[in-house]
Amino acid sequence: MQRIHLWLVATLILVMASPALPQDLAAGLKEALAVGTGNAVQMLSKSNGYFGDAAVKILMPEKMQTAAEVLKKAGYQKEVDEFVLSMNRAAEQAAPKARPIFEAAVRQMTFEDAQKIVKGNQTAATDYFKAKTASQLTDAFKPVVADTMSQVGAVRSYKALTDRYNSMMPFGKLAAFDLDDYVTGKALDGMFLKVGQEEARIRTNPAARTTDLLKKVFAK
Repeated sequence: MQRIHLWLVATLILVMASPALPQDLAAGLKEALAVGTGNAVQMLSKSNGYFGDAAVKILMPEKMQTAAEVLKKAGYQKEVDEFVLSMNRAAEQAAPKARPIFEAAVRQMTFEDAQKIVKGNQTAATDYFKAKTASQLTDAFKPVVADTMSQVGAVRSYKALTDRYNSMMPFGKLAAFDLDDYVTGKALDGMFLKVGQEEARIRTNPAARTTDLLKKVFAK
């Protein structure tokens, strides 16, 4: 992982040091970004990729947080915890769908796109991926999320929790909402957060001279 990050840093430094963006370096940037997004996908696709990372863990929906606290105090802590886990498992199952979509966005990157990313702000690459892939990712994630939520019992758990809460609080019933939309949205938020973290490391990590490219960069 560190070797990959060093190469990415070197590529960006060399590109930014040039008055123009040569085509070979544009190709190098594309490959670097493909590796960076691939790393983000790989991290989140693992078991506990979402659930075990506080930065991207999918929490109880805001509309259910008060209900969740009431249910915990009523002895349903385990059921609440299992519901949260099931949402994260669904996101982890959907995450691999992002890889080919990110790869396609990199392949379609133009010379002008690459220049804007190199010369842009700290999230220029992440912003590029959001603009190019958000709609496709939503379409790809949602069916997987819906299927996995059903398989791991999240939908059943959600219904059971809301039914219990509504029976306990007849005058404060929970309004229905689209659970698949919620999990899909949060899964994508986490995905772009990880892509952004990869980009930040690309732009800010100090590099050691461990490759020929790094030696060339720092020889200038």
